[in-house]
Amino acid sequence: MIRTIFLVTGLLAGIPGQARDKDSAQVTSLRLEGYLGQRIDQCITNRILSQDPDYLVEPFRHKNETSKWQSEFWGKWTLGACEAYRYNRSEALLRKIRQGAKALMKTQLSNGYIGNYRSSSYLAEWDVWGRKYSLLGLQAYYAITGDPAALEACKKMADHLLSQVGPGRANIATLGNYRGMAAGSVLEPVVYLYRNTRDQKYLDFANYIVRQWETETGPQLISKALNNTPVASRFLPVPKAAQWTQNGSKAYEMMSCYIGLLELYKIVGDQRFLAAAENTARQIMEQELTVAGNASANECFWHGAKNQTVAAFASNETCVTVTWMQFCERLYQLTGKSVYMDELEKTAYNALQASMKNDGRAIASYISLGGFRRSGERQCGMDMNCCEANGPRGFTALPGAALAVGKDLVTVNLYTDLDAAVALNKKNKIGIRVRTGYPKTGTVELAIDAGKPAGFTLALRIPGWSRTCTVYVNGEKINNPDISGNYARLNRSWKKGDRVKLELELEGRLVVLNNHVALVRGPVVLARDSRFNDGFVDASVAIEHSKDNRVVLTPGPDNGFAWMNFSVTALSGIYHDDPGFFRKIQFCDFGSAGNSWDPQDRYQVWLPRTIETADRDTWW
Repeated sequence: MIRTIFLVTGLLAGIPGQARDKDSAQVTSLRLEGYLGQRIDQCITNRILSQDPDYLVEPFRHKNETSKWQSEFWGKWTLGACEAYRYNRSEALLRKIRQGAKALMKTQLSNGYIGNYRSSSYLAEWDVWGRKYSLLGLQAYYAITGDPAALEACKKMADHLLSQVGPGRANIATLGNYRGMAAGSVLEPVVYLYRNTRDQKYLDFANYIVRQWETETGPQLISKALNNTPVASRFLPVPKAAQWTQNGSKAYEMMSCYIGLLELYKIVGDQRFLAAAENTARQIMEQELTVAGNASANECFWHGAKNQTVAAFASNETCVTVTWMQFCERLYQLTGKSVYMDELEKTAYNALQASMKNDGRAIASYISLGGFRRSGERQCGMDMNCCEANGPRGFTALPGAALAVGKDLVTVNLYTDLDAAVALNKKNKIGIRVRTGYPKTGTVELAIDAGKPAGFTLALRIPGWSRTCTVYVNGEKINNPDISGNYARLNRSWKKGDRVKLELELEGRLVVLNNHVALVRGPVVLARDSRFNDGFVDASVAIEHSKDNRVVLTPGPDNGFAWMNFSVTALSGIYHDDPGFFRKIQFCDFGSAGNSWDPQDRYQVWLPRTIETADRDTWW
């Protein structure tokens, strides 16, 4: 068996069939406030609770589809709704979840099939992908209710699939789209079904899927990752007419397969699985992610890190954003490496926040780094699209990511106002309160409320961008080595009234790429927004900065549309001898940029950099 370093409470609890370490601490209640808490509440109230689940079940009642993917919508919404229920215990939400699950189960055929494809098109296009989401959604519902009918429905579904796919039957690696990755991602719920039933045939099928991946016709997700083949170059060239069938760089589906692989790794312990997933995550971080923590063009990896200063069609899909967060969370569970929480945080504060409209009622499909925001296309003949169904899962994942627990260990990963109760063991419970203005400010204060003295390690994530940090316990400064990009671990006997203070370094940083510049402060990317009325947002600039690219950011007053806003000293345009061009330019956080979804409200992250050709030392 493998070593599971952390049990990430909220997210882990939302993983169907996930067993807990009996010696681990357990978060018994958790409430997030502050900016993140408000956005989570907005999403749950205005997006998840506003959905009619029966509308999402309707396609399953007709079973006449031959090529589309609307059968994923119910499962995606249900997964987000179940995570939301674990967080807020809303009875109204539970009623909706139950209503949708029972309605879906009524559509199951006698052969076990739940889906919307006609029988002559079984296994075609997105059919297995849709079955995957039904299996995931029903097992998530089972996890929060214990309804045996849901587990029974999943077993019948899986048995029907096993009668169609496997040795001597259809080859999972050649089904559907994107070199079998869409169909092959059914690995994840199959592993959960094995955990829930301990029926060996499901584990055998999971192992079969992975073996088929490595065949000549499969996506070769393990071997290509271990050989460090870039995710954007796994199968090239790909004829345009064969994009759906042969493209092995589809971002969302590829990461979904790796999530399933990591779940299988937890059971079988094959180190190649973890190594392949970590190599792939490293490639995504180095070669694909933008400064906002998102990726993809035309929904595929495309060496996006070096190309992000140019416009690309269908860039930075929200489904990719959410799946990247899930991928990071799984890797964190298994390795305890803070880099995965650094990346999750960056994505959460930027790409994820930018995907949701300012009132929380809609989720955008694509989040470009410049232009204006808008809702996505209506898909599959429904008033819905894949990202509207899936996007809320990113928000409902945040409570679980904020606080992680293990044996004699409590880890704070996301800094926001929160109140939590943690059962260290059967005899001792503690309360943890966090109060902070982060990431507007770098000060984080924690209070420990222990019913009786309790010995455990309190680990505080120190983001990789913070060059320095200071930790105080009850007013006494703690000497820490250079722990940027790691954890400050405070191992002691904690008692009621103990206080911890963390000071992080929050500075403006200038990022330079392809003769463009972007501004970053802590985990937050900044953008120009036309609502500041301070000039053309796409104009070239020379921003005042130090030789190590540090920038002085001056906080601005509340302007009614931005969570954060700052001004910087810059030259706008090309006339540096004109006093009118040397002025303050306004920036806001990327999540707020263009958040009205009005085409007139334009924004830009990457700004053309005005070049100084004179032979002299200048700040631009």
